[in-house]
Amino acid sequence: MKKDALLKCIAETGYNVGFGGRKHWATYDIVDKVPGFIGFFSTAMGVFALVYDSLSAKDISAALVVLGVIGLYISFYDSKKSDYEKAAKSITRNFNSLRDLYRTAQNSQDDSKNEEHYNQLMEIENEYYSNSISKQILFSDWYAHYKFFWQYQIDWVEEQKKFSFWRDKIPLTGWVALALLLGMLVCYSLGKIDIIQSCYALCTSPT
Repeated sequence: MKKDALLKCIAETGYNVGFGGRKHWATYDIVDKVPGFIGFFSTAMGVFALVYDSLSAKDISAALVVLGVIGLYISFYDSKKSDYEKAAKSITRNFNSLRDLYRTAQNSQDDSKNEEHYNQLMEIENEYYSNSISKQILFSDWYAHYKFFWQYQIDWVEEQKKFSFWRDKIPLTGWVALALLLGMLVCYSLGKIDIIQSCYALCTSPT
């Protein structure tokens, strides 16, 4: 195998392993931190509702119920939280090993070493698959995008992958969600305009 092809293979595997590791960390962070935030927020809203009657409205109560359901959903992963942490640490070590292998292969002047480096790549990749947990929590993809592209040192992967902001660094589902949100805001605004126009026509119509 030629060096260029080997480096590309290592970088592609590095992307899969690095993103997979960040996804495990994302699931662990969500399971570990979000329930505490929900509990604090719900308690604070309950206290302030004793002072401000507006916080006792149905829409606020419904939002708190939704938060409770989210907390219940997250609790299903709590028993395996330590498994996600252990897997994330192992996959992070795999990613670091791939980084070292990439630099070693890149600086090597002996093409006969390429086959040896490729075998090491296969060993790390197999170890990654054995360490991975297939089931991840909802929205872990979005959080993993942030953790991988904005918190991680991935310059060596980017040397080969050439990531773009619009296509790679923002998840496709994020763009879809943004489009739906904008559509809902437009519909809501148009509905408000129709109501205002109806009220104006009613007020200005001759009696």
